[in-house]
Amino acid sequence: MVSAADRVKNPARTSVWLDQRTPSRTRKPDQAAGLDRDRITATSVRLLDAEGLAKFSMRRLAAELDVTAMSLYWYVDTKDDLLELALDSVYREFTPPPQDAHWHDRLRGMAVEYRELLVRHVWVSMLAGHFLNIGPHAMLMSYAVQDVIRATGLPLEHQTGALSAVFQFVYGFGTVEGHFAQHSAAAGISQEQYYQQAMATIRDQPHLSDIMESSQQVMDARGGDTVEEMRDRDFTFALDLLIAGIEAMRDRRGAMRDS
Repeated sequence: MVSAADRVKNPARTSVWLDQRTPSRTRKPDQAAGLDRDRITATSVRLLDAEGLAKFSMRRLAAELDVTAMSLYWYVDTKDDLLELALDSVYREFTPPPQDAHWHDRLRGMAVEYRELLVRHVWVSMLAGHFLNIGPHAMLMSYAVQDVIRATGLPLEHQTGALSAVFQFVYGFGTVEGHFAQHSAAAGISQEQYYQQAMATIRDQPHLSDIMESSQQVMDARGGDTVEEMRDRDFTFALDLLIAGIEAMRDRRGAMRDS
């Protein structure tokens, strides 16, 4: 564990991945057999999925593992360190598509995988915006994303912009989708029921009638029988727009270079 003196010497340590010490220590005689960092991390992910970030605590985790809370600090120094480990561990679920596929298909596949990850683990979006995301699985995911952006043919100076356009869009889309699904589940109703109840409440507000009428026309035009179908149509079309934009900018830059 890190001592108070160590924390004074290095108060600005911002990531568990910047700590060069051995990740776990030899088990003491009074510690639970089979307890290690991997097991602690896996249990943390399960609790975060089931109960959410707000309810997560070292005490709750210790109870789940049937150990004392203090025993956990033999493997991690802080709760934040453990949250970073949990965050990076779910990035291993991200499977890059084959490198010999067209970059369109690779980019779509990665976008879909990232969206699904954010919906499956609602807490990830909150932590991803808080920590450095420099763990081993996060770095492999980052490399795969950069590789497909390179394959677009965009000039180097515009590749990070394209990466941001696609994956920050997916981050926002998946975050909203995940929270909507979570709120629906917490209310004990389907996403469709949640949506219909919300729309009914808005329609009952006279001062919103003009806005509602215009919005309803747009929603009717996009099609889809359920919230999930409408959402999938929007996601697919948005990706089409981004891919078309990447191609247009690539061709435009190429024409300017050749002129």
